[in-house]
Amino acid sequence: MKRNRKAKIVATLGPASSTKEAIRALFKAGADVFRFNFSHGSHEEHQSRYHILREVEREMGRPIAVLADLQGPKLRVGTFAGGKVTLRTGDAFRVDSDLAPGDESRVGMPHPEVFAALKPGVELLLDDGKIRLAVTTCGEDWAQLRVVAGGALSDRKGVSVVGALLPMSALTEKDRVDLAFALDMGADWLALSFVQRPEDMVEVRELVKGRAAIMAKLEKPSAIDCLEEIVRLSDGLMVARGDLGVEMRPEQVPILQRRILRECRKSGKPVIVATQMLESMISAPTPTRAEASDVATAIYDGADAVMLSAESAAGLFPVEAVAFMEHIIQEVEKDPYSRLVLDAAHPQPTPTIADAICSALRRVVALLDIAAAVTYTNSGSTSLRAARERPAAPILSMSPSLEVARRMALVWGVHSVLIGKLDSIEGVVESARKASRDQGFAATGDVIAITAGTPFNVSGTTNLLKLAIV
Repeated sequence: MKRNRKAKIVATLGPASSTKEAIRALFKAGADVFRFNFSHGSHEEHQSRYHILREVEREMGRPIAVLADLQGPKLRVGTFAGGKVTLRTGDAFRVDSDLAPGDESRVGMPHPEVFAALKPGVELLLDDGKIRLAVTTCGEDWAQLRVVAGGALSDRKGVSVVGALLPMSALTEKDRVDLAFALDMGADWLALSFVQRPEDMVEVRELVKGRAAIMAKLEKPSAIDCLEEIVRLSDGLMVARGDLGVEMRPEQVPILQRRILRECRKSGKPVIVATQMLESMISAPTPTRAEASDVATAIYDGADAVMLSAESAAGLFPVEAVAFMEHIIQEVEKDPYSRLVLDAAHPQPTPTIADAICSALRRVVALLDIAAAVTYTNSGSTSLRAARERPAAPILSMSPSLEVARRMALVWGVHSVLIGKLDSIEGVVESARKASRDQGFAATGDVIAITAGTPFNVSGTTNLLKLAIV
């Protein structure tokens, strides 16, 4: 199951992809990581899909990563006496803590933390940004607003707050229950929604205690104000463009996407570009040309992975969506310009032994005809550092830890395999030769480049670069 590409594909599981046949087909079509969306489905449904996925993993003989995506806080307005109203641009409107059914002049909102953050000039966006309201005056449990952009508004539509930092945790009580379940289930990555500040990442890390890698979903403009610190505290990032596009102008999202990708590349943290990538394939067998271009742009910009949401979870053509994403990635990576872009965006290495080794690895791969860059890693750090360099050769990541092997399935260029513990240079070299041959990366006589850390099986000790002939 050697992939002929470097960027990875994340596929969301759901009603359209819950059987063993469907999950196996998605993996064979190209899915490397499977997302479990805790905004939908019961724990029993997630557990059933997880068991099936691990059966497929054993059959395929390849580590597969599971990404558990927590729902995060969901802010909503209350109800209306008639089920819905029409708000007209320029009219006055009020939100308050009274949960009695609303009308054209007011509606309840059961979120005291929102009222605590409001001030004149702050905007409320309702129903995915279709309706915009600007705060004119406010109190501790009410706000008077002006309708900036009106329209039809029905019961319990979502609320986004623009221009204020909400005094609330990214973790709801539901999220805490889901987080504990996901860890017990065996999730490899946990995605935290509604990240606003670095403290959100600290809070979730204290709960996870190293049992999974932690991904920050960037969907709030306030998170961008402290982007570097959030990246530092995360193991990976997701550009959640749907929610980000609600609270920011659409033309700002592509620029922000590139900024996030650059910061992640610099820090050596994997990053997923998500939301609406092939959305037309929810109901159509082929994507639009604009969608194909969108996926291609993310690959040119160096994303580790691109993600399918409803396309694979609830769409009519889940396997076709994964296959099209695979084809797009392959075409982009065959383009010589793609290599030039990756090299031009190469971040400066830090003055450390590990960075010096991995920087040398990239140069060796560029100079010689190297069949594979082989990393032996206990924690994943050697493979992550190698991937940060974006070498031209594939990265064959050998790890004695199944958890680490699975996590690395998300990372650009990494083909992850599980092997036994090694405690000598000779053992690493021989295992690298065998794995390169068995996994289809090298034939007899090919040259491979090997990186590892001594003493062996100690995290963060990358200090060895060796060339070997298979």
